Amino acid sequence: MSQQLSDRQQQIIDVSLELISENGIQGLTIKNLAKKIGFSESAIYRHYENKIEILVAILNYFKENTERIFVTELKSDEDTITKIQNLFINQFRIFTKSPSFLAVIFSEELFRNETILSERVAEIMNNNLDTLTQIIRIGQNKGELRNDIEASHLALVVMGALRLFVKKWQISNHSFDLRKEGLKITQSISVIIKN
Repeated sequence: MSQQLSDRQQQIIDVSLELISENGIQGLTIKNLAKKIGFSESAIYRHYENKIEILVAILNYFKENTERIFVTELKSDEDTITKIQNLFINQFRIFTKSPSFLAVIFSEELFRNETILSERVAEIMNNNLDTLTQIIRIGQNKGELRNDIEASHLALVVMGALRLFVKKWQISNHSFDLRKEGLKITQSISVIIKN
């Protein structure tokens, strides 16, 4: 886990997410950020050297929140289907509350020339995929999930379907209730992976 954010750093992250939500990731500039918060650009530079550092902080913040959700479900005593449903219901809750996280997470093309950002996104995806694979493997060992498909492949199918579903919500400008429809999609996925 990264160090605790100061109140000012948290404010910068929150307002950065607002800017991204309003104007896309290109709208996040130090100038726009300073204007929206209501203090000088130099005040922002005391906390973050540049836009890339702010985006890294946003990704770290997202990573810590999602890792907490995944690890909680890994350690949970619930049955495997419930664990997987909880994972994604909690993810949908985060995205509904802060849709601009998606603009950052799904900005792989923009990050192509920023190694630190693409590495951080890959790290988040890989960590979550690894934890989901562990959850699925445990479910297979308990006989709760089908075991005719390798756990890592089932994890990819589940993550891929949910990633596409969330991307569809983002592209549709949040035209449907992510949590309500998300519950339906996780129930459908459960039918596919259940033993």
